[in-house]
Amino acid sequence: MHELSIASSIIDSVTKEVKKHDVRSVYEIKLRIGELTAVVPDSLRFGFESLVKDTFLEHTQLTIETSKIEGECIDCKRGFTVENFNFICPHCSSKQVDIISGNELEILSIEIEK
Repeated sequence: MHELSIASSIIDSVTKEVKKHDVRSVYEIKLRIGELTAVVPDSLRFGFESLVKDTFLEHTQLTIETSKIEGECIDCKRGFTVENFNFICPHCSSKQVDIISGNELEILSIEIEK
């Protein structure tokens, strides 16, 4: 389960950031996770909750936003949402596609109390 190591990395990043400020508590951590990352949101939440038990992050809400896979055709230059991992352009049937989004794994925001 790679979600546990991802949860650990998120906790490390948030901990480093809040140590820079006079933070009493962290209310919410918002994440964006792309469909291409193969991260299972429920597994990530479970790992996060297991790791923050009895820590200053124990009552922190983890909010996860999932981003769709978006492509842009190299040939016709049109964008499209990739459905069912079909990376063929629906406009011109080209197989030459750039991935625009869907592989993100990022912390969007940390809501804190000072």
